[in-house]
Amino acid sequence: MGLFDESRFVERIKFFDGQRLFAADLQSLEVFNREMRWLHNQSLHQPGIGRGYAVSGEKGNRQVTIEPGYAIDADGREIVLTQTQTMQVPPVSSDEKGRSIFFDLTVAYQETDLEEVEFRDGLCDTRGAIRLREAPVFCWVRLQQNDTGNLHPTTKFVKDLQEGRKIILARVEVLNCQLQQRISIVQRQSALPECGPHIACGTADPTPWAEVDLGDASQELGDFILLQAEIDTRAAGFQMTPCYSASIPGSRIITLETGDIEAAKAEFKVFLLDFLRILDPQPGKFTVFLLANYTNIANKESLAINMEPRGEAGAPEAAAARQDPTAQILTDFIKQNWHVNWMGVEG
Repeated sequence: MGLFDESRFVERIKFFDGQRLFAADLQSLEVFNREMRWLHNQSLHQPGIGRGYAVSGEKGNRQVTIEPGYAIDADGREIVLTQTQTMQVPPVSSDEKGRSIFFDLTVAYQETDLEEVEFRDGLCDTRGAIRLREAPVFCWVRLQQNDTGNLHPTTKFVKDLQEGRKIILARVEVLNCQLQQRISIVQRQSALPECGPHIACGTADPTPWAEVDLGDASQELGDFILLQAEIDTRAAGFQMTPCYSASIPGSRIITLETGDIEAAKAEFKVFLLDFLRILDPQPGKFTVFLLANYTNIANKESLAINMEPRGEAGAPEAAAARQDPTAQILTDFIKQNWHVNWMGVEG
């Protein structure tokens, strides 16, 4: 149980002159400060070793040496060893097939049964412990080896190891009650956050493109299309706004069909030059704008004439009313076929 589980409010304890204090008052102050410190550790670190806890042992040794160190478990609790300690190698000879047996040396926080190291007399013939000694709890976790040689912990300790309440310090191979080879520390995990950047990428497919109304500016831009889409990046787990980049894969020479108008059923090719711009970046999303300039390679003017609106008598309308159908055909094609590849770099 942590601070969030047990407290409805964060309250600051205050004292005044002449106040009558009980043991529970001072104890609650100590508990509150400890819980706040654990919350800090849990929020800014990961379960692992902060410093020290060096473990040494050579082939043939029957014990390993553990140096002083500092570690943090999944609940943010500090596991501190202040003096060098030795541990006997597990007294096993071999497994049922005559092979070496592997163990992980772990350390955990001592929750209960703390040693009472100092007592003091109180008023009215009372006496009680005033200091409890915290000491790391070391444990050898036996590993099982499957037919492919992979190692995994016994069922009893799987949850504690996975949840980070037991911290791995070293791995040993034991045969005939002694180390078969030098200990390994590859399995150790640091409590310090990773220094490298958090990089994630993804694909928005199909991309929910939406047309942007340019108003009067559309006449000045000419053969341009402007679309926008909101890209969801929540799966990346960014904590801060990353630096995003985006691209649209594929050829820029596109073959399109003109539609059902009898006079223009032939296919035509469009060359498209596009520009992407990212706006409003956030940890879980960003908006991408697509500005596309297109050129109809195959007889664009003839296509526009064949598909222009006609009056009641079937005669073409005025030139001012003509509209190039390529824009709408190309817009529909992009909405149905194009997707965005994106990448974000945080830190």
